[in-house]
Amino acid sequence: MTAEAAGPSAAVNGVDMRPGPSALICCLFLSLLQLQQTHSAPLTCYSRALGLSEEIMALLEKIHNDRRTKTCAADLPKIFLDVHNQCITSKLRDFLYVLLNHPSQSCRNKPRLVILKRKVQNLHTIITRICFRDLVFMSDDCEAIDTGLISPHYAEDRLQILQEES
Repeated sequence: MTAEAAGPSAAVNGVDMRPGPSALICCLFLSLLQLQQTHSAPLTCYSRALGLSEEIMALLEKIHNDRRTKTCAADLPKIFLDVHNQCITSKLRDFLYVLLNHPSQSCRNKPRLVILKRKVQNLHTIITRICFRDLVFMSDDCEAIDTGLISPHYAEDRLQILQEES
């Protein structure tokens, strides 16, 4: 079958202009991608802060366990990020100060620590500037960020019951 037999819109100056199989696959892929993007929720300040804090914690674990960065990690303070804790802003600022002023120049230039610095700066900016009024803090337990142990906060009526049982 020639281009003229397929119809006048299929041929221009004798050249077959019908899309090939690769063009159809590409169009199908792009339409599926568009469909997926329309059904996914956009990132909110909360979800971005939560995701970034999880990324930082995972990266910190790698830094503490990797033989190349273990000595650098020894100088870093312990931090357990919780975006629901109001103390996160001051603790991130202090942690970032230690990262930027690490005693070892070679540690400051290690790729994982450079990435960690960038992620901590981004999270601090998101929490203090971009999403300042959007985030709701549920606690102000600064010790929990240092130790990872969350102390229970009892309501007054629960505290009264505990005192009566004692």
